[in-house]
Amino acid sequence: MENNINQDEIKQENSASSNEEKVLKDSQDNIQVEEDVISEENVTDINSKLEEKKMNDKIEELEKQIEEKDDKYKRLQAEYSNYMRRTQQEKETIGLFANEKIINELIPVLDSMERAMDACSDKEDDMYKGIELVHKQLIDSLQKFGVEEIAAINEEFDPNLHLAVMQESIEGVEANKVVMVLQKGYKLKTKVIRPTMVKVSC
Repeated sequence: MENNINQDEIKQENSASSNEEKVLKDSQDNIQVEEDVISEENVTDINSKLEEKKMNDKIEELEKQIEEKDDKYKRLQAEYSNYMRRTQQEKETIGLFANEKIINELIPVLDSMERAMDACSDKEDDMYKGIELVHKQLIDSLQKFGVEEIAAINEEFDPNLHLAVMQESIEGVEANKVVMVLQKGYKLKTKVIRPTMVKVSC
């Protein structure tokens, strides 16, 4: 009888131990499952961050390429604009100075007309009036092409515009002033065709 009781107790102890082991195993399995889930979540999170970094790097690279192309486009546009402006200026310059040779030939004609008018004592004479009219027409025509007389009298002497052939000390006149024009000078826009021949104070 005692043996039966002992065997029952042993069975109960074994059963209890088996239950504890099962509970322990289930607990360990649950922990392992949780660890696996956490590990998977970590891997997913890392992959997501890696993908995000790749996307950001790609976006940054594309933005840089766009910026470089935009900068290149702006430089090309500026270069083209400068080229067009230079071309236009060259065309204008060529057109402006194409008539320089004939203008150089006409300037002495102006000188002769002015000398003829100076030689006329009667300003009411028909000859004088005829020369004066032609002289004015010639000056008007030259001005249309950009020819103008160089200002000289009472101007500061400028070696780029004036040719000094005489010097004279004049009381009340400061040095380096043009006091007399011996021959008129002309320029075509900004280019001097013939410098003004002058006398300068010293």
